[in-house]
Amino acid sequence: MNSQTVLVTGGAGYIGSHACVELLKAGYHVVVVDNLSNSKSESLLRVQHITGKSLTFYQVDIRDKQALTEIFDKESPTTVIHFAGLKAVGESCEQPQLYYHNNVFGTLVLTEVMSNANVKQLVFSSSATVYGESTFPQYTEDFPLGAINPYGRSKAMIEDILRDLYAADKISQTNSPWKIALLRYFNPIGAHESGMIGEDPNGIPNNLMPYVAQVAIGKLPQLSVFGDDYPTRDGTGIRDYIHVVDLVKGHLNAIQALNNHCFEAGGCKAYNLGAGKGYSVLEIIKTFEQVTGKLINYKISPRRTGDLAECFANPDLALKELNWKVEKDLHDMVTDTWNWQTKNPQGYI
Repeated sequence: MNSQTVLVTGGAGYIGSHACVELLKAGYHVVVVDNLSNSKSESLLRVQHITGKSLTFYQVDIRDKQALTEIFDKESPTTVIHFAGLKAVGESCEQPQLYYHNNVFGTLVLTEVMSNANVKQLVFSSSATVYGESTFPQYTEDFPLGAINPYGRSKAMIEDILRDLYAADKISQTNSPWKIALLRYFNPIGAHESGMIGEDPNGIPNNLMPYVAQVAIGKLPQLSVFGDDYPTRDGTGIRDYIHVVDLVKGHLNAIQALNNHCFEAGGCKAYNLGAGKGYSVLEIIKTFEQVTGKLINYKISPRRTGDLAECFANPDLALKELNWKVEKDLHDMVTDTWNWQTKNPQGYI
């Protein structure tokens, strides 16, 4: 039985709630901090129902330093998984200050509180959006960074901050150095196989899979496919999609890596979490139609500015150092998404 306490910021959200399930199943004590700005506490009730185990929940904003300090004093976590953050690319372009204040300042407050409590193990929810545009579609961790929107830049800034924290400890030769895993996600989709937790976006979804699901169930009238003239196998954009349960298992593997000898002297290292291959927009639609038996109403629209033809992960480093790789395929992702959508047509209510 694991006696470690893991504090999960943003634990009521889409990825956070799935992480809580896997953490509880693995025997960790779980403490969730979430301001519920883009999530619902119902997800945490369902997490506890799925696992038959309890967690501790605080409805607190991570920018509230005093409240966060009190939680650390009371709960004594050994590791933090940091999911809390705003994540809509379009919204970040319209409201950049909101994104920098929430994501970057929030992380500064969190790491200050962690430093004061001498809790220096952190798994950070980063993103493939930190990478710049590349002529080569498969991204390795040493690719140049060059985020093209405020959301991606907020993630890149946080990565810089965390690297600087580790470097400062290295210079001072502290006995308790920072141990940080930066996990760069590609495109998480899917839901828990129970259908009890899944992605429940506020308003119209920003991401392809929940949008397709809402068209299939009749909640939205039509899907726009942005561009069918890319130099890809069917002309539509290709992205690396990863099942959310595979993704969160990568966080548990990262905690194990931080605990063992490979991070003994501290470290701050980035890992791609992706399948290492891509699926096109039309392949997603066709698989959805096969699984559900429903025709997806879509139209071809002009390309969006800044969209790449193809982008997928090189996940070799995560396999080598975290002993992690994806186990679920596109059929699993679609099946679990549809199961969640049909059981929860209005999301969490």
